[in-house]
Amino acid sequence: MPILPPPSADAALVWFRRDLRDYDHAALYRALKSARRVYCAFVFDRPILDPLPRDDRRVEFIHGSVAELDAALRARGGGLIVRHGDAAAEIPRLAAALGAGVVFANRDYEPVAIARDARVAARLAESGIAFGAAKDQVVFDGDEVLTQGGAPFSVFTPYKNAWLKRLAAPGGDFYLRPYPTEGAGFGILAAPPAELDLPLPSLADLGFAPTNLADLKVLPGMAGARARLADFLPRLARYKALRDFPGVKGVSYLSVHLRFGTLSIRELAGLAWRDGGEGAQAWLNELIWRDFYFMILARHPRVVGACFRPEYDALAWDDGPDAEERFAAWCAGRTGYPLVDAAQRQLNQTGYMHNRLRMVSASFLTKDLGIDWRRGEAYFAEQLIDFDLAANNGGWQWAASTGCDAQPYFRIFNPVTQSEKFDPEGHFIRRYVPELATVPAKHLHAPWTMGPLVQEACGVKIGRDYPAPVVDHASAREATLARFAKVRGTEPDGQG
Repeated sequence: MPILPPPSADAALVWFRRDLRDYDHAALYRALKSARRVYCAFVFDRPILDPLPRDDRRVEFIHGSVAELDAALRARGGGLIVRHGDAAAEIPRLAAALGAGVVFANRDYEPVAIARDARVAARLAESGIAFGAAKDQVVFDGDEVLTQGGAPFSVFTPYKNAWLKRLAAPGGDFYLRPYPTEGAGFGILAAPPAELDLPLPSLADLGFAPTNLADLKVLPGMAGARARLADFLPRLARYKALRDFPGVKGVSYLSVHLRFGTLSIRELAGLAWRDGGEGAQAWLNELIWRDFYFMILARHPRVVGACFRPEYDALAWDDGPDAEERFAAWCAGRTGYPLVDAAQRQLNQTGYMHNRLRMVSASFLTKDLGIDWRRGEAYFAEQLIDFDLAANNGGWQWAASTGCDAQPYFRIFNPVTQSEKFDPEGHFIRRYVPELATVPAKHLHAPWTMGPLVQEACGVKIGRDYPAPVVDHASAREATLARFAKVRGTEPDGQG
């Protein structure tokens, strides 16, 4: 970790955001190394929260995580000053009231957050208060991983190789070391002054209602992260073999905890790095993808709303009346393609979607239905409890073939073969599309192929009990090739 001078400021304020833990925390480390007394604050930021639906699972997760963080800080002699308002006004106000000479926060890479932090820094500066941002939610950022020519990467594999090379270099494990937050040469966590120590607002106070988070067994906070990690580590060795099958317990389910920082990315990357096994390497690869998409967002903020490859902004997406009906069917999980429908229903019911299915569903929307990737990205942003702008945008542009290092436009997922390959027995489909529970396995992936007698025997009439396909995949594939060919000036098969 960087060597900082002994505490010099009398007081500092740490502004918690998407880093809801009291250990291995870069901003907290920097504050405790530079000030004698350190106060901590969290703002339920109204510009972010006000547009959200009143039953948003993310808000409930954050609320529970903030309550746990406050208790952890109080057990160490400190505590969390919590406010509900505009963070751009609340943080400078709190810093002034506390007599803080500096405010520390962990760096954010989203354009709106960067603009907010710039406003906060400017207001603080007006009062003679410094603002310091630390790297915490990624392993590498800024200029730490560049091409040999000193430029940012735009293709994942060479980025990954450079990322791994930097970690493997002498002293490279420096980047995976945890930030200590107590010990000799550290300041102390200070309890909130009585006049500023307001009770934690309830969900109702914030204007939100409880969701089904508890029923889904999604435990917020550091305790929830620890439980999920403990459950995953015994399965790590089989991660590569099982991660693509939504009907089995193959993935880590840690994404929401990474999103809100209830555990440390350095800890997870370090576990995978030191393990070195096949499963651990595959998992580390996914964590590197996460760093990659943060880098792309930071370097190319225009991807929020525009294609990474500008030429594809000219793509003519389907926006007619039929498209609206098909988009509604996709959102609701009523497309007639069982794996796509199961994926969408899992999302709607739980706020989570298996990573393989995110690719299948996104490919289906953009390349079978011909609907603009931005509409699907926005729907995922509303529904996903682990929504992260960098990963969501990167994933959607990958599937739509408009992004950096994206799926080639002429490689189009077949929703039936994807279903046969990754849910062969139909366990996942039957769970989320129960109306197909009695359909024989050989017809489950394409139920419209059942003849009338088979439909009658299993009690499922296509078009009545389960919809017929909203689109023919083969025809849709040809339309997608033509859509891209028109922009690229190539033959529709992509080879011209």
